[in-house]
Amino acid sequence: MDQFEEAYESYKQQGTPQANQSHSAGKEEIIAVRKNEEDNIIAIKTNSGRELDYPTALAEAKAGNLANVDVFHKYGRYILRSEPDGIKENNLNQLPEF
Repeated sequence: MDQFEEAYESYKQQGTPQANQSHSAGKEEIIAVRKNEEDNIIAIKTNSGRELDYPTALAEAKAGNLANVDVFHKYGRYILRSEPDGIKENNLNQLPEF
């Protein structure tokens, strides 16, 4: 194992046991999306039935109320992204439309 692999393994061990568990307990999950003509997500639907416009979904995600998503600042604005878990089917762009 080289120095870079060792450093990464050390980094991974720094997490707490809770960091490796699901963070979705008590949070709403996004189950569907609405897209515009340019294929941009403009709204989301949660498992509780709420339909949120994109700015509201961002605010909910920033507040920690939505499971399995992250908010990034990119392109001069905030964007909503699925947490990287290696499962293509649960990416926001792959969810059914409503």
